[in-house]
Amino acid sequence: MMRATFFAEEDPTLPIPSAAPLSPPTPALSLAAARALHLAAQGLLQARRRKAVKADVLAAIRQMGVLQIDTIHVVARSPYLVLWSRLGDYPQPWLEQLLAEGALFEYWAHEASFVPIEDYGLYRHRMLDPAAMGWKYSVKWMAEQGDAVAAVLAHIRANGAARSADFERTDGQAGGWWSWKPEKRSLEVLFTSGVLMIAKRHNFQRYYDLAERVLPGWHDGLLSSEDEVRRRLLLASVKALGLARAGWISDYFRTKQSRASLARDLQALVDEGALLRYAVDGWMDAVYVHADHADLARAAAAGKLAPTLTTILSPFDPVVWDRRRALELFGFDYRLECYTPAEKRQYGYFTLPILRRGALVGRLDAKAHRAQGRFEIKSLALEEGVRPSPRLVQDVAGAVRRLALWHACPQVDIAQAQPAPFGQQLAAALQDGGQAARRAA
Repeated sequence: MMRATFFAEEDPTLPIPSAAPLSPPTPALSLAAARALHLAAQGLLQARRRKAVKADVLAAIRQMGVLQIDTIHVVARSPYLVLWSRLGDYPQPWLEQLLAEGALFEYWAHEASFVPIEDYGLYRHRMLDPAAMGWKYSVKWMAEQGDAVAAVLAHIRANGAARSADFERTDGQAGGWWSWKPEKRSLEVLFTSGVLMIAKRHNFQRYYDLAERVLPGWHDGLLSSEDEVRRRLLLASVKALGLARAGWISDYFRTKQSRASLARDLQALVDEGALLRYAVDGWMDAVYVHADHADLARAAAAGKLAPTLTTILSPFDPVVWDRRRALELFGFDYRLECYTPAEKRQYGYFTLPILRRGALVGRLDAKAHRAQGRFEIKSLALEEGVRPSPRLVQDVAGAVRRLALWHACPQVDIAQAQPAPFGQQLAAALQDGGQAARRAA
């Protein structure tokens, strides 16, 4: 998989110093309150009380700031699952409809992502200088294959939006993820440089078209300065996270900034009131909260944010995509193992974190067999120290059942669970719940 690399050059494991030392008047949050504030900002605090409409899909993406794209779909492709975790059942085509309608665009934000169209200007600098964000191969391909790139561009200009599949392979090589045909590489280079945009998707295949046809109102006279873009992305990162240690901020939108520069920017934003500084019990450094979340932060500090949602998360959900942040905030050491050799996997190919009432309590490796109407849990493991109470069983069973039914898979099978008694209790709850649902229907 091609992935953008535009991190800060300094060691990301080093702590970023607070812009100023903490003082006793700094308001404090318990760790549980910090988790609640994060989940509230991410739309994962409580279950929805009404059925989602298409506008809710766009609102959820705006709340997160970015919706990462990944094509693995042993359960559901990641962007659909991230939305389901927040919205519950909804028609998956709404996402593609919003893209085709121009409410969203695709670009390298965190990784390849859907982004609200109003944020296009925040990524335009990356398009204009792809080498600076780690895409040096784009510059090299443009220089070495200029005629091939021009031919692809001329085809789209004359014939309209095109897929990679519309170009016949002519180089005589076999296909495969790491052996893209020249036309596919040219499409991606033109996309990365902003000459092409994704006009729509059909069956999740991209249709590339000229940027001026997809976004006709844009011109680079609208472009903000790099300093302003950096400021806006910093604020957007903190707002999306609910609260942020300095070391978490650059990862969210993959911004490139030195630790010293980031510390100066944070202090300036605190001084102007755009960010608030908080303490978290047990942490030495400050955390930052967006001023728009001031009321949420006060409610969290007062113990008035009660996480009640139990759901299943995508491996590419913002809550868990930063392994270090998930460990620091939730004590959840998570690694996606689909790229790990099978014999070295601890939990499974595509394990999905289980979020339950403000805590990450376990993970399950699942596969949806849609043709058979069967949702297979290959393995399920609770985190160490999680007590498998009857209430936990019912919460997790409800989340699994909702996910399975969203895939039109009323039958749920559990092959393996740790601890084993929890798996047996969960299977019984799923069976009872499934029979009740059929009786109600």
